[in-house]
Amino acid sequence: MILELQRQGLGVSAIARQTGFDRKTVCNYLAQGLEAPVYGPREPGERLAERFRSYLIDRLVAYPGLSGRRLHREVRAMGYIGAYSTLTEYLRLVRPVAPHQFERRFETSAGQQAQVDFAEFQVEFTSEPGLVRKVWLFSMVLGHSRWLWGRFCPNQSLDTVMRCHIAAFDAMGGACTEILYDRMKTAVIGEDAAGVVTYNASLVALLAHYGSAPRACQPYRAKTKGKVERPFRYMSNERKLVMP
Repeated sequence: MILELQRQGLGVSAIARQTGFDRKTVCNYLAQGLEAPVYGPREPGERLAERFRSYLIDRLVAYPGLSGRRLHREVRAMGYIGAYSTLTEYLRLVRPVAPHQFERRFETSAGQQAQVDFAEFQVEFTSEPGLVRKVWLFSMVLGHSRWLWGRFCPNQSLDTVMRCHIAAFDAMGGACTEILYDRMKTAVIGEDAAGVVTYNASLVALLAHYGSAPRACQPYRAKTKGKVERPFRYMSNERKLVMP
């Protein structure tokens, strides 16, 4: 078709407009003296994968965690000629919905545990308009009643942490048997190979004075301190606060 149009006197640009090919493609075919191949409609990817529907579903029902890469290798060996991305799109349609994993809530008895954490906020004070400062919100929440005490602080130093503990204990009228901490440096100094945690001696002495003791969260267990972290979500959508 391209050669015939050229014989009719059309230039490269005119041939490209009429055939829908790129000018470079037209030039290449003219230089080689070849006609552009005519492609038929491709078979939809879903139709290619549909031939293996029974096999894929059986495999996913038996092994729900099978990856798309693994299944792609298996069906290719069976004659599948489609792309990996096409198969993964099809798997999203036929993969069985995983059952929801329910978790048992971790609860403590009254007076047993309190949780402590810090959250960072950007604050603009009305006395200094236009100047944004970083402040930290210290929070202590009782595990049983969810009673919450908090105070904004300029830093997370040991002195600040201890003063906040004293103020929180005074407000609640006592202390819990244990205080649960994240791996904050002012509370947890380190941990040896056997899993024995070393706590800040000054903090241990303060808690002992109130009849309490520190306890560290397990590493990479984000849900352990959910009670104290949940109140932060109320303010997380607006990290920049305005305060007097």
